[in-house]
Amino acid sequence: MDSDDWLDKDTFEKCMNISEKYSLDILMYKMINYDDDKTIFYHTNYYDMHFLDKYLDKLISENEAKILLSNLVGVDGKIREAAALKIAELTADYPNYFFDEENFNTFVNATIDIDGNVCRFAILAACNLIKNEKFSSFYANAMLKIIINALDEISKFTFRDKKYKINKQIFKIYWCLEALTYFYNFADKENLFSILEKCAILSEYTIREKCAKILHLTPIGDDLSQLKNLLQNDENYYVRSIFE
Repeated sequence: MDSDDWLDKDTFEKCMNISEKYSLDILMYKMINYDDDKTIFYHTNYYDMHFLDKYLDKLISENEAKILLSNLVGVDGKIREAAALKIAELTADYPNYFFDEENFNTFVNATIDIDGNVCRFAILAACNLIKNEKFSSFYANAMLKIIINALDEISKFTFRDKKYKINKQIFKIYWCLEALTYFYNFADKENLFSILEKCAILSEYTIREKCAKILHLTPIGDDLSQLKNLLQNDENYYVRSIFE
């Protein structure tokens, strides 16, 4: 059970009654999920991950890769996490099976999943595909678009908006910047530098840290030297330490 999960007031009572009745040591049951974006409830089988059994060692076709990718978005969190880990492993050995352009958006969407583990594995999988220039260009510039939209959303918020709304956009920016630390060479430079200028002054230090990392990795002109200097003297130790 996670901190954002919700239990009905009689859940424990029902579990205890069933456990005692059937002398159970472990009791599992299905969940009702809630989609924040679509504001709907939906049912999934939390433990239905048997589809991964056939992909433990290898892939034999692009179709199998598509089936695996279909479990990376739009399904239960534990299934997405398990699929992301398996995809991160298999893209290392079978990258060519994932180069269909129809798959590109799946990697993009997984990178901004609400589960940080899915984001992390999605980026690792994307890095395994980085030698494909078409994929890398699409992926990098999709990250830029997401950040631009997130910054625009943040600019519209007022002090009355709930903090989780802002944090949701910050979360997207964080993982997109993390992806760009590997894919910055494929990103549109003008948009990338514009985004770095805006993100480098956000109050969340982890965002400034990611900006510092990208600036440290990529050659910059005189137009960004002031920004680099700003981050080199940032109030936060972790941001400053990137340049040490």
